[in-house]
Amino acid sequence: MIKVLHFYKTYYPDSFGGIEQVIFQIAEGALEHKVDSVVLSLTHGATNLDANVASHKSYKIHANFSIASSPFSLQVLNHFKQLAEEADIIHYHFPWPFMDMVHFLCKVKKPTVVSYHSDIVRQKKLLKLYSPLMHKFMSSVDKIIATSPNYVATSPILKKYLNKVNVIPIGINQDGYSLPNPLVIDSWRAKLPERFFLFIGTLRYYKGLHILLEANAKHDYPIVIVGSGTIQKQLEAQVKQMGLKNIFFLGALDDADKVALLHLCYAIVFPSHLRSEAFGISLLEGAMFGKPLISSEIGTGTSWVNIHNQTGLVVPPSDPYELSMAIDKIWNNTEMAMSFGQRAYQRYREHFTGEKMVSSYVDLYKSLL
Repeated sequence: MIKVLHFYKTYYPDSFGGIEQVIFQIAEGALEHKVDSVVLSLTHGATNLDANVASHKSYKIHANFSIASSPFSLQVLNHFKQLAEEADIIHYHFPWPFMDMVHFLCKVKKPTVVSYHSDIVRQKKLLKLYSPLMHKFMSSVDKIIATSPNYVATSPILKKYLNKVNVIPIGINQDGYSLPNPLVIDSWRAKLPERFFLFIGTLRYYKGLHILLEANAKHDYPIVIVGSGTIQKQLEAQVKQMGLKNIFFLGALDDADKVALLHLCYAIVFPSHLRSEAFGISLLEGAMFGKPLISSEIGTGTSWVNIHNQTGLVVPPSDPYELSMAIDKIWNNTEMAMSFGQRAYQRYREHFTGEKMVSSYVDLYKSLL
């Protein structure tokens, strides 16, 4: 049995972001390959050393404070050191500057993997201060995993470490997206228009939803927005100011409701306009459900999932006019939309299943040992 310690700043059930989902998929899927995973994370709640998430162990240590969305904890050092001694491999999830500090303070001597989920985009001033530590950390680890070849080609950080970079795309399993009770589907069908575009994600500054609303000004197509976040009130005010009548803010939903909406929607629209969006798991979910995709070209994994004029349409970022044209084209060409959706599903099956991602990580673990 190979023992792997995953280390990231947060984890289920405190948060349900894309990185947490990747960790969960690896931890659960690798069990079949005789890989035992433990997840160590911080929490703003009480320390919990006796928690399980599904079939794997989760340790949560209280965070003392946070700086620029990066939590810090003095107590985690002893726990990390102990768990690292028990593990065969340490699997870090970047970015998290405190993680780099822990790595050096605990003098890790085990094989190390870093899943490089995103460049640091917004905190440019802090990045200058952090940069020496970051490069020392990147130089010290054994392998760096990017989630798409697109990100490797466009990341100034990854370009410096090409000799140790591998690409393992994010994958998801269809088994976890079984259709809910028909009553759930019928309930949503009764509440929403027959055809609608669907966005799923946390409502953050880089998601480009303000651009989507502007793009939708002319026709006011039905758009369903699933998720919550800091900019929701701002978006709602924009909808009111523009007089849009077909924008549905549903907030955060449970998995059954999300699956029902993925099943019912006409197409996925994912207007993220900044590189903070490194992959776009919602695009992957849409592809898995055979839906046409609309996204922006930001040089990241979004354009590795969605191939322009094959699985959907890719438009320039921050361009409401081009996004509006793409929405019009998908809405008014049902045969083309259906063809895009079929090819999106084929691409999902070829490149993005959870089994492919997990087996690739397991092979990597074995190669390091």
